[in-house]
Amino acid sequence: MSKQRLLFIANPISGTRDKGPVIRSLPSFLDSERFEWQVEWTDHRNHAAELAQQAARNEVDVCVAIGGDGTVNEVARSLRHTNTALAIIPMGSGNGLARHLGIPMDPDGALRVLSRCDIKALDYGMINDKPFFCTCGMGFDAFLSEKFAGSGKRGLRTYVEKALQGGLSYEPETYELVIDGQAATHNAFLIACGNASQYGNNFYIAPQASMSDGLLDVTIIEPMNVLGAPQLVMQMLNKTLDTNAHVKTFQCTSLHVHRTQPGVIHYDGEPAEVGEDIDIHLVPKGLRVVVNEEADKNQTPFAHAIQELYEQVTADIKSQQRKLLAINKNLLGRILQRDQS
Repeated sequence: MSKQRLLFIANPISGTRDKGPVIRSLPSFLDSERFEWQVEWTDHRNHAAELAQQAARNEVDVCVAIGGDGTVNEVARSLRHTNTALAIIPMGSGNGLARHLGIPMDPDGALRVLSRCDIKALDYGMINDKPFFCTCGMGFDAFLSEKFAGSGKRGLRTYVEKALQGGLSYEPETYELVIDGQAATHNAFLIACGNASQYGNNFYIAPQASMSDGLLDVTIIEPMNVLGAPQLVMQMLNKTLDTNAHVKTFQCTSLHVHRTQPGVIHYDGEPAEVGEDIDIHLVPKGLRVVVNEEADKNQTPFAHAIQELYEQVTADIKSQQRKLLAINKNLLGRILQRDQS
């Protein structure tokens, strides 16, 4: 029996961890009787996509993305409708697709999953001409993706800080939707479409999403008071977002969105400027993926981790509110002082 050919595509700048130890550990996890492999390092934007495209042409069995969701998106979009499968060693900031698939966050665990090499054909999505594999959207999450991409810093804390800063001033929009041919209008804080269930870091925006049902899971978050944010965060973490009174969810195969002006969207966290009209649809079984058959799909984050993040977010919200209150008091004092003079 011939060996399975693997190509590891490593992004040296994704996340905060050194990828070198992963590469050096490959002989410890991969049976040289079953596998042969090469390693390529990316050095510019879209390099991962170029390497994966060439690998598919060369009929490599599996392309292994070592990096975050951006690297995974680049590799995956070049492997659509080919015989080359995607595998993930998650080493990014959020690792949304890997978490949905139950790929362990530690490289050793991810390599053990790769060594079993269980492959399934899964769905992917398209937003206008851009493929996505985890989530896409518009509104606040796209606005946030743009701010996060330009921040120069990665990680959950930066994401939370940008969310708090932007959430206090972000204005909802009115969207005209056509959902599998049926018209609807929504005033929304954001509209998210999930092929997979989460953004990353166990923030479940589409908790019931499956990558093998041929359906988009659409989540619409309606405008709400900033005091409702902590509850929203908790519900995203414990997979109960769809029970929130300000959240509407539905499934469809295609969605057309019209908004009043051009703006930013995101696909797997990558921001892009597009026009007023946005088309989103699912492509069933279009990507072969190495999956973790032993993953516990019902596993939820540990309660103490949820509580810790809840306390952090609540404290940050209260801090922002205190700053706004101080600014308002200062302005009011100046107005009164001017009137008295």
